[in-house]
Amino acid sequence: MSQAFLITFAAMRKSIAAILILMLGLNAVAAEYPYAKLYKNTPVALEQAQLPVIPDFSVRITDFANGEDCTLAFPKAIKELAKQGGGHLIVPAGTWIAGPIVLKSGIDLHLEEGATIVFTNDKSAYFKKDADGKPIVNGRALPCISADKCTDISITGKGTLNGNGQWWRYAKKGKLCEAEWQELLDMGGTLNEKGDLWFPYNLNSGYPNITDSPEKEEAIRNHLIIIKRSSRVLIQGVTVCNSPKFHINPSQCTDVVLDGVTVKCPWNAQNGDGIDIGNSQRVLVTGCTVDCGDDGICMKGGSGQKGLEAGPCRDILICNNTVLHAHGGFVIGSDYSGGMEKIVVRNCVFDGSDIGLRFKSMPGRGGKCQDIWISDITMRNIPDAAISFRCDYADVSYKTLASGEGKPAEFLPDFSNIHISKVNCESCATGIFASGLAGADCVHEIFISKSRFECSKKNLDVDESTTRLYLKKLKF
Repeated sequence: MSQAFLITFAAMRKSIAAILILMLGLNAVAAEYPYAKLYKNTPVALEQAQLPVIPDFSVRITDFANGEDCTLAFPKAIKELAKQGGGHLIVPAGTWIAGPIVLKSGIDLHLEEGATIVFTNDKSAYFKKDADGKPIVNGRALPCISADKCTDISITGKGTLNGNGQWWRYAKKGKLCEAEWQELLDMGGTLNEKGDLWFPYNLNSGYPNITDSPEKEEAIRNHLIIIKRSSRVLIQGVTVCNSPKFHINPSQCTDVVLDGVTVKCPWNAQNGDGIDIGNSQRVLVTGCTVDCGDDGICMKGGSGQKGLEAGPCRDILICNNTVLHAHGGFVIGSDYSGGMEKIVVRNCVFDGSDIGLRFKSMPGRGGKCQDIWISDITMRNIPDAAISFRCDYADVSYKTLASGEGKPAEFLPDFSNIHISKVNCESCATGIFASGLAGADCVHEIFISKSRFECSKKNLDVDESTTRLYLKKLKF
C-alpha cells in the first residue's frame, strides 16, 4: 500500500470523524432546547427564544431571614449571589413577606412548592427615602419584582407571588357584590362624593398615606413583575396573582420565555392585565393560564415617537395557552407605535374572555401591524365579539380630524396582512366586528377562513366603507 494512499486515507478518516462530531454536537444542541417542537411548521419563520444560563450555585432565603419578614433579606441574598457571579435564590415552603425585589444578571429566583411571597402593603417600602427616612414620591412605586439591563435571569418553581393588590387598587361599587364591597370598607379607605368609587386612602393597614389625596395615592400603584431592556429571561411554573396593576410585563427585551405560568386576579381588578409583551423580540408564551381583570395576553408597542424608537414586537410565538376571564384573550394594542410583525398564535383556548381576538388602537397610538398568523383557536362563553378590530379606542380627537378640522393625526393604526383560520367559537354575541377610520386605510388585507361562530346577536358587524376583510368558508 503506497504512502500517498495511507496519507489520503488518514485525511479521510479525520474528515469523517470531524463530520460525526459536528453532527453529534448539532444533535446535542437540538436536544438541549426543550421548545424546538413548538417552532416546527409555523406559517412564518420565527427566530427562537433562547433560554438563560444560570450558574450552579445557590443560597436559601432562610440563610438571610430572621422570621417571615424578608423585606431586607431578599436584597442581601441577591447581593451575595451577584458577588458569586449569579446562581439560584431558593425560597422554601412557607409564607414570606417581601418588599421590592430587584433581580440582577445570572440570578434565578426559585420558589419551591408551597412557597408564597406576599409583597408588603407598606407602600413606603417601594420608594427611595430622604435623609429623614420619608419616601420620595415622584412617580409610580417600584414594581414588586424588577430587572433592568440584565442578562440571564429567571423566576421558576411551583410557588406563588402575591402582589397584595387590594391595598393599591381603586374599585367600582358596580363591579362588586355587597360582601366584596363591605370587605373594602372594612379595610378603611376613602369613598368619592357619590359613594360609588373606593380609593386605597386612609387605610386600616397600620401604615400612613404617602400622598396628599386619594387620587394621587391610587396613581402610584405599581406592577408585579416588570423586566426592562434585558435578554434571556425565563418565567416558568410559578403562580403570579393579585397584582396592584399589570402582572407580567417584559418591555424592550429579547429572548423571553413564559412557560406554564398561572396568572390570576379578581375579574373586577382595575387594569389587572395578565401578560403584556412590550416592544420585545423572540418571545415564547406557552402552557400558561390567565384569569384576570383586563387584557389576557396582550402585545404592546408604546405610543407615538417613543414607541417607534423602542422597536417592534417581532418573532413572537403564543401557543397552548388558556385565557379565562379577561377583556380580550389575545390582544394587540391599544398602543403599538413600535410595530407588530411575525407573530404566531395557535392552539389556544379562550373561555369567558369579553372578546376573543381583540385588535384595538387609535390615532397617536397606532403603527404597522402585519404578518400575524392565528389558527386553531377554541372559544367559549364570549359575551362580546369573537374577533374585533377597532380603531377609535377611547378616542375623541379623530372626530375632529374626520370632519376636516385640525391637523392630520400621526401614528394611525394600520392592521394588515393578518391571517385568522380554524377558529371554533361555541358561543359569542357577535362573530366578527370591524370598524376603521373614515378617510384612512386602517383595517385591510384581513383574511379570516375555515372558522365557525355560534352567535346570539349578529354574525357580522363590519363597516365595509372603512375595512377590507376577506372571508372564506365561515359557518354561523
